[in-house]
Amino acid sequence: MPLIASVSGIRGVFGDGLDPAALVRYASAFGAWLRRQTEARPLVVVGRDGRVTGDVCARLVTATLQAAGCDVVDAGLATTPSVAMGVLKHEADGAVILSASHNPAEWNALKLLDRNGEFLGPDEGAEVLALADEDVSAHTVGYEDLGDYETDDLLPYHVQKILELPYVDPDAIRQRGFKVVVDGINSVGAFAIPAMLEALGVDDVEVLNGDVTGRFAHNPEPLPAHLDGITSRVAETGADLGVVVDPDADRLAFVEDGGRFFGEELTQVVAADFLLGKKAGPVGTNLSSSRAIEDIASKHGQEVVRSAVGEIHVVRAMQEAGAVIGGEGNGGVILPDLHYGRDALVGVALVLQHLAETGQSLSDLRAGYPTYAIAKHKLPLTDDLDADALLDALAGRYEGRVSTVDGVKVDLDEGWAHVRKSNTEPILRVYTEAGTPEAADALAERFKAELLDG
Repeated sequence: MPLIASVSGIRGVFGDGLDPAALVRYASAFGAWLRRQTEARPLVVVGRDGRVTGDVCARLVTATLQAAGCDVVDAGLATTPSVAMGVLKHEADGAVILSASHNPAEWNALKLLDRNGEFLGPDEGAEVLALADEDVSAHTVGYEDLGDYETDDLLPYHVQKILELPYVDPDAIRQRGFKVVVDGINSVGAFAIPAMLEALGVDDVEVLNGDVTGRFAHNPEPLPAHLDGITSRVAETGADLGVVVDPDADRLAFVEDGGRFFGEELTQVVAADFLLGKKAGPVGTNLSSSRAIEDIASKHGQEVVRSAVGEIHVVRAMQEAGAVIGGEGNGGVILPDLHYGRDALVGVALVLQHLAETGQSLSDLRAGYPTYAIAKHKLPLTDDLDADALLDALAGRYEGRVSTVDGVKVDLDEGWAHVRKSNTEPILRVYTEAGTPEAADALAERFKAELLDG
């Protein structure tokens, strides 16, 4: 299987495209690119999620970066947002995160961050890819210039910086006496989320899938079909809520009291609802996120700016608009007061603080939010399907009602459909939103059929 290189990183199946030679090639290119950005020896933070291949990949990458003349801070097992915070802590020049996010266990990836702890943009990524086409020896330094190596556990720093936010009050959260169930997906969220909850004053925490083996107990994408275990457990125990993360803990979803899936689409909605009550400003999100974010922003007298899908695109739109909070409908929460990246730990803090201050439950909050349903379908890309031609034909069919900023988004009276090439898999993503789950699914099936007809 070929590697997939995009703004979401360099991804592939380990042993089938993503092999030691590829890891060395791209890590060496990133080291060379960093050397071009600074006159001093670059400092790079490296962290990994709990995947079985993570340790092997990390050792290859850290050694390659040293051979490329970079000093390395090895964070070991760490969440993606913790690594981003590590860039700020160490004033590093960049970072490599070894995680394929929600992809299955056989996948891994190199996610590349810049000196601000943000993902590389398209132009920067293209420069690294161009360097990867050169021979590795061109990026290798002599023995006197090899980089140094040290280790650092970044989680305590990450948690402490969240506690220092002026609107996070662990005493108020402690007084609510929350009982929380966590699905750690046998990766880094299994220790990071409980540590965050403990710091916030939550004493009653039960962890499901808490062994950091990288052998995921279920499909790692936090969608309702994969979460019967935690929804059942929340209902059985009478817990106030459940917390669900993906393998690198940058995406966050909740299960509400009673065991109903609260939904990854509502994660950024409730976080924005809380923060906009504390400070005014725009909200940033992507084209595939629910219309509910506009409803919440409007309630607080604020606007929403939308971008192409992909964290860095949302971040750039937020920076241009001066947004005070943002995220993506996949469960991402981006809080500029902390760092410009999706962060499940800060998302947990904001939502618990909101519940503590309002005295409400998640089910209470849902009852007060607009009712929409999103369907997330996939259309595999086979050799006989030309994705660009299919998208062009679809755009032509709905001329005057579409955005082509990122694939094709069609706005309809009854909802919307957004069709785009995935940044992480060889598929077309077909996302739709309507008033009910049935209507959203029907809309997705309609657009898949229209694509294939085209």
